[in-house]
Amino acid sequence: MTIETPLLSGSKIVRPFEVTNKLMLAITIPVMLASLTTPLLGLVDTAVIGQLGDPHLLGGLAIGALVFDFLFSTMNFLRAGTTGLVAQAMGRHDNVEQQAVFWRAIGIAAVAGVLFIAATPLILQATISFMNPDKAVSDAMSTYVSIRLLSSPMALGNFVVLGLLLGQGKAMQGLYLQFLLNGVNVLMTIWFGLVMGWGVAGIAWGTLLGETVALVVGLLIIYRQFRAIPNPSRARVLDPHEIRRMFTVNRDIMLRSFFLLIAYAYFTRAGTEAGAVMLATNAVLMNFLLISGYLIDGVTTAAEQISGRAVGAHYRPAFDRGIKLSFLWGLLLATAMAVFFLIFGDAIVAFLIKSDEVQEMASLYLPWAALAPVVGLLAFHMDGVFIGATWSRDMRNMMILSLIGYFAAYFILPKFFGNHGLWLALHLFLGLRGISLLSILPSRARMQFSN
Repeated sequence: MTIETPLLSGSKIVRPFEVTNKLMLAITIPVMLASLTTPLLGLVDTAVIGQLGDPHLLGGLAIGALVFDFLFSTMNFLRAGTTGLVAQAMGRHDNVEQQAVFWRAIGIAAVAGVLFIAATPLILQATISFMNPDKAVSDAMSTYVSIRLLSSPMALGNFVVLGLLLGQGKAMQGLYLQFLLNGVNVLMTIWFGLVMGWGVAGIAWGTLLGETVALVVGLLIIYRQFRAIPNPSRARVLDPHEIRRMFTVNRDIMLRSFFLLIAYAYFTRAGTEAGAVMLATNAVLMNFLLISGYLIDGVTTAAEQISGRAVGAHYRPAFDRGIKLSFLWGLLLATAMAVFFLIFGDAIVAFLIKSDEVQEMASLYLPWAALAPVVGLLAFHMDGVFIGATWSRDMRNMMILSLIGYFAAYFILPKFFGNHGLWLALHLFLGLRGISLLSILPSRARMQFSN
């Protein structure tokens, strides 16, 4: 039974609530199912191009996907920051501020999306200069990126809608929207990419349609919710203090995401330098890590919502129990995914890719990809806790520390162990991220909940 009676504690109002496995799973399962559709979409994209049997097209798609990992994952603060701020407002029982957070974030999403479209030539030039692909790979990448960039305002708007719903603990509504987005995307990708024969262009158009349909439906859901409760004034939405707070939180989350994508970009770049077959191999295996990460994202989101709500309610017992339960569920999921990919990974690669060279090479490096989610669990979990509590500066600082360690391993280990050394460097990076955040968690929690 949930306890909602407010209590006074020093200058803070404590609003106790109970954290149970039922509450944890009510958030985890819908988000896990919704998140799973995203990497499955990546697998569909890979399978569509894989049927053509050309590693250059697959390489172009891999680099193009990396571009959007950079752009959209860097902007993921629109989802994560919104979730944390809304969850804290929910913990304070402040419905008006929840709406104000949404409108501030949706404004940022609209402006950023338009800027991304305007910057298309610069983005293409920077990608080609950094990755240095051959002409066939470059042409495929340019086609994909140019079309998909048109979806930027819709994609970023969907981040905000999902952030609001997850911050409110309405994970089922988020699940429905993600199913809609990725369902339309998959169907249109297969239709345009294979049936119509448009290749990478068809994949990009399918993504644009999926993002657009999901945003329209999501805004209708939000409109109906906001219509039933008092709306914030324009002055409240544009409150300078709250805007500065949002930008501070979002800036640090953005930098953290940017540094994370730098690590992944250099991982992909190393494959590019080793040739199209190695690039395709690492791209396929990274999908396994992404699938596991998206599944664990359900637990991470539960940690975000519960820790954010606990901070807003100023209730330490809920914060501590949320951390414990979310980690245990995450460990169960990560272990299950590692076992699954160790057993079935070769068969999945053979289904996705027709190239014998890629299949043979992927089998050699499969254990690294299969075990990565277990190694990275603590990092994923701590991300959720720190995002919910809006301790974004600490996330940024620990990410920088971890990135330094990663590059030290990145430039040394492959010289001795080849691609095995590259995967080992990635594992060290994931482990260092989790350990560094865990090391500062106790002191941050004491400061946050002190009276």
